[in-house]
Amino acid sequence: MVLSLIARRSHRILLGPSKFKHKTPAPQFSSSAFAHINIAHGEIITDRKSRFQAHCATVNSVDEVDYVVYTLRTEKKIADATHPTIFAYRIIHPTTDQIISHRDDDGEGGAADKLLFLLDKSEAQNVLVVVTRWYGGINLGPDRFKHITNVAKELLQEQGYIKAKKDEKAKGKKGKKT
Repeated sequence: MVLSLIARRSHRILLGPSKFKHKTPAPQFSSSAFAHINIAHGEIITDRKSRFQAHCATVNSVDEVDYVVYTLRTEKKIADATHPTIFAYRIIHPTTDQIISHRDDDGEGGAADKLLFLLDKSEAQNVLVVVTRWYGGINLGPDRFKHITNVAKELLQEQGYIKAKKDEKAKGKKGKKT
């Protein structure tokens, strides 16, 4: 029950004024409380004029998630995207070892489910991954989910949150008998 309340609160704050016609007050964040948070940005990939970029950060609470997503949404380049903050997070509670996770599609139906599956499958801990998509005018179909997952996976591997798979060819290759 507590987790669902936290997720609902988080979701409501993250939508902010850009999704509703009525004014929603911006969340108040103390810069000193979140000074330790470093947001990593991945490379932008382009497919048929659509662009995708991943961002990630170490987070230990839902408040830190709110701060990171709000910070990303205030960057003009990201705020101008069609889907600025498709995100998922997975936090391990420090005292109970309970997993706190949530995701938000930001209008790209099903995309955040893929991100949360990636975090769960790789057993990533205390991380938020956000993908920004700028729609290029051409429907990508299911390829958009591949791009969303791939940019997130590459950045998470680069930042050390998940391990890269070992080279399958080298693992399965046997030496020739002579």
